[in-house]
Amino acid sequence: MAFSRRAFMAGTGLAASSLVVTGCSAGGGGGAVTFLVDNDPNTIAATESLISAFNSSQTEHEFTMESRPGGTEGDNLVKTRLSTQDMPDAFSYNSGSLFQAIRPVQNLLDLSDQPWVKRLAEAFPASVTAEGKVYGAPHGGSNSGGIWYHKPTYEELGLEVPLTWDDFIANAQAAKSAGKHGVIQSYGDTYTSQFLVLADYHNVATANPDFADQYTANQVGFADDPAAFASFQHIEQIAKEGLLNEDYVSTTLEQAIAYLATGEGTHYPFFASGISEIKANHPEQLEDVGFFAMPGTDASTNGLTVWIPNGLYIPGTAENPDAAKAFLEFVTSAEGLGAMAEGSQPTGPYMVSDVPLPDDIPTAIAELQEYFDTEGATTPALEFVSPVKGPNLENILIELGTGSIDAKTAAERYDQDVEKQAQQLGLEGW
Repeated sequence: MAFSRRAFMAGTGLAASSLVVTGCSAGGGGGAVTFLVDNDPNTIAATESLISAFNSSQTEHEFTMESRPGGTEGDNLVKTRLSTQDMPDAFSYNSGSLFQAIRPVQNLLDLSDQPWVKRLAEAFPASVTAEGKVYGAPHGGSNSGGIWYHKPTYEELGLEVPLTWDDFIANAQAAKSAGKHGVIQSYGDTYTSQFLVLADYHNVATANPDFADQYTANQVGFADDPAAFASFQHIEQIAKEGLLNEDYVSTTLEQAIAYLATGEGTHYPFFASGISEIKANHPEQLEDVGFFAMPGTDASTNGLTVWIPNGLYIPGTAENPDAAKAFLEFVTSAEGLGAMAEGSQPTGPYMVSDVPLPDDIPTAIAELQEYFDTEGATTPALEFVSPVKGPNLENILIELGTGSIDAKTAAERYDQDVEKQAQQLGLEGW
C-alpha cells in the first residue's frame, strides 16, 4: 500500500518480534528460519497463525517471526538489510513499483520454477516480476477500491448495481430524492478523498492499455487523457449536483461507515477492507452492505481496480533457501491461506486461483470473487504498475470537491505534483 495515510490499514508502532534461537545450517538444510513482516496488527495476527500452522505441518524447519516498522522507516530498513546482506531468509515487502526499487534481479532469489507460480491469479505475477522472472509469492488476499452501497435502500427503491457512471449517478439521485445521502464523502480523513480517482484505474487502463507506460514516461497525464480526466470530472459532478452528505468536509471514516451501515447514506467510495470497520462497529448490519467496482462508460468492460498484496521474497544471500521455498509453498496452499484467515479476516480474493475464500466471509467480500473469475475484469491499481505518484492528490481533490477549483485545474495540478517525484526517481522523460 502506498497511501500517505496508514492509520486505517496499519498499526502505529505495534512491536511483536521474536528472534531465532538456534543457528541455521548453510546450504539450504533444516533449522530455524526468520520471517520478517511489517508491524500492521492484522499482518502480525495472520503471520502468527501462519507460522504456527507451518511449524505444526512438518518437523524439518522451524520458523519464527521478526517485525519491522511500516512506512518510509520500514522501506529504508528493508533496503539496508538487503544491501548489507543481513536480510532474513524470508521477508514480506511491497509488490509493484516499490518491489522494483529493491533491485530484485541483484538481491532476490528467482522463484520462476516454483510449482505455485502456475497457480497465481491473473493480476499478481506482473507485480513481482523483473526481467521476465518471478521473484515473489502473494502474502495473503487482495484489497480492492470501489463503492460500498446500502442493500436495503437498493431493494426499497428498486435499484440495480450500476455498470456505468451514468447509472450510478441515477441511483445516487434516487437515493437523494428518498431523503438519503446519495454519495458519502469523508474529507475529515483526508486520504479518503482519493478513491473516486484511484479506484477508477481499471476504466483508465481499459480505455488506454498503454497508460501506465506512457504516464511513467511523461507522455500523458491526467489532464490530457480523457479516461483519466473523467474521474476528476466525477468528483466535480457529485458535488455540483448536491449528492453529498452536508457535513462531508468534516466527516471522518468512522462516521462515513456509520452513515452507510445504518442506511443514512447509500454509497461510499472506499477500500473493500472497510468491511473490518463495519464488522467491528456495526456487526448487525454486516449483510446490509455490498460492494461494486467503480462504474465507467462501457458496461461491457466493467471491472475492479485491485490493490495487490505484499510479496514474499527470498534474498539471494539466504542461508536456508530450501526452508524458505517450503514456507512460500505453504503460504500459497489452501492450508496456509486458511491459517492466515484464522488470524485475520481476508479483505478480498486470494492471488492464488485455486483457493477460494473461507465460507464464513461476509457476502460483500465473497462476491468480489466474480470479478477475479472473469477474464479481464481486474486491473492492478496504478501505483503497482507505475512509480509515479504525487504526495498532494488528497489535498487537490478536497479543493476540487469543495468547489475551490474545477476539474481541469485539479488534474493539471496533480500532473505538476508528480513531476518532482518522477525527477527524484530519475525517470526518463522528466
